[in-house]
Amino acid sequence: MTEQHPGGDAAIAPAGEKLQKVLARIGVGSRRDVEGWISEGRIKVNGAVATLGQRVDLLDAISVDGQLIKRERTAETQRRVILYNKPDGEICTRDDPEGRPTVFDRLPRPREGRWINVGRLDINTTGLLMFTTDGELANRLMHPSYEMDREYAVRVRGEVTDEMIDRLKAGVVLEDGPAKFTDIQQAPGGDGFNHWFHCVVMEGRNREVRRLWESQGLVVSRLKRVRFGPVFLNSDLPMGRWREMTQGEIDILAGEVGLKPVALPAQGGKDKEKLERLQRKASRPLGRGERVRQLRPAQEGEARSGRNPAIGSKPAAEGKPGRKPAPKPRGTQVAERPSDVRGKRKPRG
Repeated sequence: MTEQHPGGDAAIAPAGEKLQKVLARIGVGSRRDVEGWISEGRIKVNGAVATLGQRVDLLDAISVDGQLIKRERTAETQRRVILYNKPDGEICTRDDPEGRPTVFDRLPRPREGRWINVGRLDINTTGLLMFTTDGELANRLMHPSYEMDREYAVRVRGEVTDEMIDRLKAGVVLEDGPAKFTDIQQAPGGDGFNHWFHCVVMEGRNREVRRLWESQGLVVSRLKRVRFGPVFLNSDLPMGRWREMTQGEIDILAGEVGLKPVALPAQGGKDKEKLERLQRKASRPLGRGERVRQLRPAQEGEARSGRNPAIGSKPAAEGKPGRKPAPKPRGTQVAERPSDVRGKRKPRG
């Protein structure tokens, strides 16, 4: 019911915050995850099954699958972000009934919250994945309204004509609706009927890149994500390894979706040494005994020349520079790799 002032008819805004926003902010899951759990009856508030849109405050007891959520965790947003170079053969779920390796197996365990994957890649796709402890950041990065473009290096088998490229950029109808690439550029490498391309999509629909190429009678033999919004896959990040983003990189990424900077959590001496040790280990190439079945990633010369820093500027839409998104409909081009590495500008050559 709408509350009223004792002496007037002016409406008062509902108290508290929406349940899915509270749980997303403290890293329990993304808003989409939490909404699904609410629909499944897995979340309770004060012992009663929660409903979509329900609001809660600090005095409400929230439980997920019978486990009580500690409310003091809501006092401060924990915003950490990890970049991961996904190999072929790993799935993007936490647990798999078939016992297949998951993308979470190699990640360090955060002290607060848990890692939320920003989008997914199918089992046969390699490349850039991001994980964060901030559910609101994850939700905005995945939401279509913020238009985070995804760039892929793809090797297709078959004769690719100019007419096919034009159709893929103009849009084709897939089983789940219209789809298109906002840009396609041929890249060096490949021989015979195998050709490398870089292509950009504005959505994260299931197997969208593969299905677009297959709609033209072509076969995708290799697929690797090399960019998500302003974040590039580092050429010095080996496949199967991760690294944590710096404060400056996280602030740039959060600013892309309208979030204010949040300081990284303070770490004690032992915690800092442990993270640095894990980081050094994660930066080394995989040993022979720990390699997983994987496709050979696109080599530097096969895809695009230049270095691959983690953070760069997305290509400006319609010739307008800056990070502010242009009005819909918007499409971005294949991005030129900037010369900075991990946010530090260095002059070319």
